[in-house]
Amino acid sequence: MPLAPGDHPLGLRPTRDPVLHVPPVLAPGRAAPLLVCLHGAGGTAASGLAFLRDAADERGLLLLAPSSSGPTWDAVRAGYGVDVDLIDRALATVFARTEVDAGRIAVGGFSDGASYALGLGLANGRLFRRIVAFSPGFVPPAGRSGRPPVFVSHGHADEVLPIGRTSRRIVPALENDGYEVTYREFAGGHTVPPEIAREAVDWLGR
Repeated sequence: MPLAPGDHPLGLRPTRDPVLHVPPVLAPGRAAPLLVCLHGAGGTAASGLAFLRDAADERGLLLLAPSSSGPTWDAVRAGYGVDVDLIDRALATVFARTEVDAGRIAVGGFSDGASYALGLGLANGRLFRRIVAFSPGFVPPAGRSGRPPVFVSHGHADEVLPIGRTSRRIVPALENDGYEVTYREFAGGHTVPPEIAREAVDWLGR
């Protein structure tokens, strides 16, 4: 039986459990696209969902939102470990419970979650076909596979992760490495404006 619209905890751990958000309408008879949403430092699954839920509901996009085990993601602090393991388990659970289009799985995040999305996405480009990074700080080191397109946005007035030492360095480096990058700067701070969120979701659907 298809999952009802709304938020579904996956039951993988007693606290900070991953959540799958099912939009109100999915295309009948078609496997659904999926975006793994990664929250910023100090966040939870709920905050990971918040910045994309409305746009995803409009476009029929499944959202999988894990929570980091610590105050932020493992590779942002040290190296890949428990958080990657949880995301792997969460993906396996989602694949078992609903029909996901393997060609339209993406990873995205905000702030520390954007940095983590870049690290995971570039390392697993044959699984994650696209990467969305809202206001990233850096790219955690890892091996790379595939060549997924990347969407990056950043505010001119970001005082948390200033644009001059983050996205304005990350984007040229990715382009120099041969990645296709869609880059949007906006007049604002450390946030995800609704119009940027909608553009990112539309970009995922191309």
